[in-house]
Amino acid sequence: MLHQSYNVNHLSHLESEAIYVLRETAAQFERPVLLFSGGKDSIVVTRLAEKAFWPARIPFPLMHVDTGHNFDETIAFRDGLVGRLRARLVVASVQESIDRGRVREEEGANASRNALQTVTLLDAIEEHGFDAALGGARRDEEKARAKERFFSHRDDFGQWDPKNQRPELWNLFNGRKSSGEHFRIFPLSNWTEMDVWQYIKREGLEIPSIYFAHDRDVITRNGMLLAKTPYVTVADGERVQRMRVRFRTVGDATCTGAVESDATDLDSVIAEVAAARITERGGRADDKRSETAMEDRKRSGYF
Repeated sequence: MLHQSYNVNHLSHLESEAIYVLRETAAQFERPVLLFSGGKDSIVVTRLAEKAFWPARIPFPLMHVDTGHNFDETIAFRDGLVGRLRARLVVASVQESIDRGRVREEEGANASRNALQTVTLLDAIEEHGFDAALGGARRDEEKARAKERFFSHRDDFGQWDPKNQRPELWNLFNGRKSSGEHFRIFPLSNWTEMDVWQYIKREGLEIPSIYFAHDRDVITRNGMLLAKTPYVTVADGERVQRMRVRFRTVGDATCTGAVESDATDLDSVIAEVAAARITERGGRADDKRSETAMEDRKRSGYF
């Protein structure tokens, strides 16, 4: 009983903090947008936004930066949720960025569009005049993300300087900016992966089916299980296998690895996360390109 009471109070504290951040965002900025990938973290941020502004609708649009190499289940879930919320959805397309010559498609067996999202994101922020972009990143995910503030300043090139961030003593947030600059806002900064799953269970939130164990054709590449999709080229020597897997994180299908699992419900997923010794982003090929891959991308304007 004591453990259950502590867990409820802990989640309620995190929820209250995140709602405060969301309301501060609405108060300090003129054109915020909520970055929505269809993943569990952005689903939780969306739920928190519902609570923060209830009974009114969420007062800002949702934006999905679409690589064109998504899991079908994620897109179907995105469209269903947006319809239920009666929210405005902005889709920023990486394919359109390629067609316009803004970015160049990678080549080779390990080609991915994940890094190309940065230009698409920054172009969309400029096109729509967004001055704050809410995201579901958490400090426990990766060492570069651990350096972020709740209100993370971006200069007029969309770049992030981790050594020049504003203090946030007593949760006082400074959203002042110059023309052309914007902020990234992270309401889930103090949450962990376990907190997210516990909150999903507490709130009874729907999530894409790929978070639960299912049978799927996969390829083993660089120690990762990549789903066999039209966007993943099977290299010489690789073999497609049918395995029971699930995904701990949702992203571009070309760089998001699955894990072997029999977890078919929330309780078994939570038990699996509690026993895991590798972070959820340990299965992301884009983070393995260099020791500072995430920080390098974030400095240039990545999520």
